[in-house]
Amino acid sequence: MAKKIVIIGSGPAGLTAAIYTARAGLQPVVIEGFMKGGQAGGQLMTTTEVENFPGFPEGIDGPMLIANMRKQAERFGTEFILEDIDRVDFSSKPFTISNSSRTLATHALILATGASARILDLPSVKTFWGKGVSACATCDGALPIFRNQQIAVIGGGDSAIEEATFLTRFASKVLLVHRRKEFRASRAMQNRAFENPKIQMILDSVIEEIYGSQLMEGIRTKNAITGEISDYPCRGLFMAIGHTPNTAFMQGALELDEKGYIKVRHPSTATSVEGVFACGDVIDPHYRQAISAAGTGCSAALDAERWLQANNLG
Repeated sequence: MAKKIVIIGSGPAGLTAAIYTARAGLQPVVIEGFMKGGQAGGQLMTTTEVENFPGFPEGIDGPMLIANMRKQAERFGTEFILEDIDRVDFSSKPFTISNSSRTLATHALILATGASARILDLPSVKTFWGKGVSACATCDGALPIFRNQQIAVIGGGDSAIEEATFLTRFASKVLLVHRRKEFRASRAMQNRAFENPKIQMILDSVIEEIYGSQLMEGIRTKNAITGEISDYPCRGLFMAIGHTPNTAFMQGALELDEKGYIKVRHPSTATSVEGVFACGDVIDPHYRQAISAAGTGCSAALDAERWLQANNLG
C-alpha cells in the first residue's frame, strides 16, 4: 500500500517536515540517509556548538539539536528508515523510490537531501573537523574559540571573500588562501577584501597540511610557483570552495538549476513534478542555515498536506 508521504533527508528541513506532517496525521516515513552526501542528520551532525538556532540561549550541540528534532518527529508517529535511496520513478503515480533492499510507493514526496560542502582532500581535515575546521563561517565564526584569534579561509569566489570579511568581526586577523593570483569574486567584493586591514592575502598557494594537538593550531601552505613551504599559526580554517547539492540519485527526474539545485516554484516548495516538494539546502545555495532549512521544511510539509487534501489522498 502506498504511503501518504515520504521524506528523503533527516537534517533540520526533513525533520521539521516530518514533525508537521506527522502532527497532521499523515504518518510520514523519513529516509534518513546513511552514507551518500554525508551521514544521517545532515551537516549539523559535524557541528560541535550551535549558538544561532532560536530557543537555545546558551547554545546547543549540533547532534543534540538533531536528536531532539528526531524525537519530536517520532513522538507524533514518524517512521524512520536508516538507508539511502538509489532511484526514484516519477513517471506514474503513486511515485516509487527504491534501493537494493526495498521499494516504497508514496503519493507525495518531500526531498530534503541537503548539500555537501566541498572540502580539501587531506586526512588532517577530518582530524580537525569541528576542532577548528568548518565549512560555515556564519554558523561557527562567532564561537569563543575563534574570537580574537588568527584564522584562515580558503577559496577564491564571492563566498570566500564574503566569509573572510564576516570573520574579521571576530578574528584578530583572517588569512585568505587562494591557489591563484586572480579571484573569481566580483570586483566589488575583491576591493572590500583588499581594503580590509584585518585580511591578509596568501595567493598562488595551496594548503598542504593542518596541524595541531587536541585542536587545530595552524596551516602549512605551499606556493604553487616557487614551491616554498610556509607555516601560519591559526585557530580556525573555513572551507569556502563551494557546495554540491545531493541530487545525483534522481538521475534527471526533476528540473535543476545550472548548479544542480532543485528548482521550486517560489513562494511554494513545489518542484517540476506535481506532488514532489523540496526544501532545505538542496534548494538553497544562498543562506545554508539550519533555521532557514527548518523554515522551508515547514513550508514543504504544508504544501504537501494541502496537495494531498486537494487530490483526496490525505
